[in-house]
Amino acid sequence: MPHSLTEDAVAIFTGVLLISVGVAFFTSAGLLTGGTAGLAFLLHYVTGISFGKLFFVVNLPFYWFAWTRMGREFTLKTFICVALLSLLTELFPHVMQVSYINPLFASLLGGLLLGTGCLFLARHRSSLGGATIVSLYMQNRYGVRAGKVQLAIDCVVLLLALFVVPLERVFYSVLAAV
Repeated sequence: MPHSLTEDAVAIFTGVLLISVGVAFFTSAGLLTGGTAGLAFLLHYVTGISFGKLFFVVNLPFYWFAWTRMGREFTLKTFICVALLSLLTELFPHVMQVSYINPLFASLLGGLLLGTGCLFLARHRSSLGGATIVSLYMQNRYGVRAGKVQLAIDCVVLLLALFVVPLERVFYSVLAAV
């Protein structure tokens, strides 16, 4: 049975809120995740430009692809998720400061929050953009399991992280993904 508009709105807001807290923990501990979020983290660490701005921009090229391959509803929900996460991560430093968090704790709790938030989004036919769009398309079009595609993308991002983030932080980031 399809979800109502209200159920979708509550689930999407709750999921993105959980993810944004996880992102705050990751940022404070110098960690990252995979996919386009991981790419935005890498660019943030290299340039100093905020994660929220970079995450929004990194996802822009994927909307046309999502619109033509995944449909209007999925694309609009995904755009809302990406915009909301970008906005919340920009606002969080003004309402919540995480001056120190142990990287192990940040990886465990942040990973749990990101994973739970992404489940909320997936159950309501939405995503955080880029890598998920590509993964779902590959699954629908070619039968390649979305999880395997997502894992490959995440591995590439984490390998790139070795050039930007200290090895210990990459290890904690892998732990968070697990």
